[in-house]
Amino acid sequence: MLRIGVNALYLIPGGVGGTEIYLRNLLRALASIDSANQYVVFTNRETGRDLVPDQENFEYAPQPIRATFRPARILWEQLALPIAARRHRLDVLFNPGFTAPLLCGRPMVTLFHDLQHKRHPEYFRWFDLPFWRFLLWASARRSRGIIAVSRATRDDFERFYGLDAKVIHHGVEREFFDVARQREPKDYLLCASTLHPHKNLERLLRVYRRSPDLPKLIVTGVRGFAAERLEAMRPASVEFTGWIPRDQLLELYRCARGFIYPSTFEGFGMPVLEAMAAGVPLACSDIPVLREVAGDCALYFDPLDEEALHRALFRLATGAIPVEAGLRRAAEFSWEKTARATLDYLSKSSS
Repeated sequence: MLRIGVNALYLIPGGVGGTEIYLRNLLRALASIDSANQYVVFTNRETGRDLVPDQENFEYAPQPIRATFRPARILWEQLALPIAARRHRLDVLFNPGFTAPLLCGRPMVTLFHDLQHKRHPEYFRWFDLPFWRFLLWASARRSRGIIAVSRATRDDFERFYGLDAKVIHHGVEREFFDVARQREPKDYLLCASTLHPHKNLERLLRVYRRSPDLPKLIVTGVRGFAAERLEAMRPASVEFTGWIPRDQLLELYRCARGFIYPSTFEGFGMPVLEAMAAGVPLACSDIPVLREVAGDCALYFDPLDEEALHRALFRLATGAIPVEAGLRRAAEFSWEKTARATLDYLSKSSS
């Protein structure tokens, strides 16, 4: 039996996008497949007990720190979390949010969702970038095992850090397949995306401003660094919902005529997988990681070409993109598969 710690100090409910969806679904899947090993989930003041599965082998270990005040959270992670790890007699500490305590005294596995700070440092605030550069590099060096969520991220890891990483893809919730059986398309397109610069939403909005023939666009996701600028240029035909509960998101997928994803950079691209599982016609950027996820099941376009983006939107609006292959492709991904691979890797890294 292993004692596995989970470092969830980074989590801000409704504030960190796909990394929250990842952790909630991973913990739920681990609980469904594993009743033998003991899990200790270290949370912050913002994150409630609902993150931790209600199962005897899962322990809720709240810490008196707020993740919204990042300097304090980082200090707590570096100084207090190692003490908690020793007190709980952990065999391995899993860090699913990029960073790890550098003097933990226990074997660690750290998950990297992407290396955007290396590929696109221009998307980071100047005062944040030095911390990203040092903490992620040091966390990688101090961890016994590294998980990358895609082959594209693993390749970046080898390129920038000279280290190997284990590729374990995300899964997709079964509820999305239920949505596919209950589809009632209405007159809008959907984009699930954080409002960050690399999501390429500014170009998407420019296309909408000059294309009154397109259906309404609903953009749902965390308000990111580009939110203020995007709000200022948003035409009347585009709605920003902000972060919404999963049941509301599922309903948006159920009734969307099509799904557009124009991002210029991703570590995995979870919304693309969700759209395929929900049976929604999909058009997305022609970048390697989205090809890795969607295979031949999407309409691809050059994310830097506004005319190509407009053509993709028009194809979505006319319903001319088949979905059957996407449903089959999405069925290859599951959170149970992710959990089994993660547990196996944690077990190997603990010894």
